[in-house]
Amino acid sequence: MKFDAQAIQKIAEVLQTEAKERGNNFRMVLDHPESGRRLSLEIYPEIAISKNKGSLISVYTASSHLQLHFCTGFVVSEALGEVTFVAENKGKVCGLIIEKEAGCSLFANVDAKVLSGDFTTLGPEVMLSGIALSLTESILPKPKKTQRAKRPAKKAAKSSKRKTSPRRRK
Repeated sequence: MKFDAQAIQKIAEVLQTEAKERGNNFRMVLDHPESGRRLSLEIYPEIAISKNKGSLISVYTASSHLQLHFCTGFVVSEALGEVTFVAENKGKVCGLIIEKEAGCSLFANVDAKVLSGDFTTLGPEVMLSGIALSLTESILPKPKKTQRAKRPAKKAAKSSKRKTSPRRRK
């Protein structure tokens, strides 16, 4: 996923802030005086990560620094006033949720199967991640249907009856 100017603008609008281009990244500062929260969000559309290039999302708060490497997509929710950045790899999902009130949540290595289905069958600890990341299900790769290996054709069963020699005439 490579973030273009239109995507950056949409993210800034939902978070009710301004995006400033700073060389190889876009920076947004969210401030919520009522709660005393403040965070900085940096989006690197394409940056070297080891031997590869990918998108990097960084969040800085007074007490934490969070990063999401190889972001594969994002979902905005105007109703909730939040943006969910997601990274998916081999059926595992990581999500970084940024709220316009300068809140953030990170869910890491979540089994993609948890995002759909009956949340009530899950424990409350697991249910939270499934509900929080369920908005991203529409942008995740569809699970590949696993085909069963074809079984070799069964060989004709050998008869357990003993072969008898023809009767001799007396």
